Amino acid sequence: METKLDDDHYPAYTMGRAAEMLGTTAGFLRSLDEAELISPQRSSGGHRRYSRHQLRIAARVRELVDQGTTVEAACRIVRLEDELTEARRLNDKLRADRQN
Repeated sequence: METKLDDDHYPAYTMGRAAEMLGTTAGFLRSLDEAELISPQRSSGGHRRYSRHQLRIAARVRELVDQGTTVEAACRIVRLEDELTEARRLNDKLRADRQN
């Protein structure tokens, strides 16, 4: 039986827990929200809640920041990486469709 916790986009993690898991601060996570890279859901009390998918994005930004990239540049890099991945996926699909 599948549960909400099996859903990669289910907002299961509080800001504190997410920051702890990533080895970063709540301020770092807020900066990603302000940069509109990730948009955590809000609990009924207004607290940010993060999904595993969002944590993977934040971890990639953290990796780039740890290498000396600014948060703004790291967010741009992650967006471009996502766009490239999507373009490649679409390209592969078009190739496969042409072969059929």
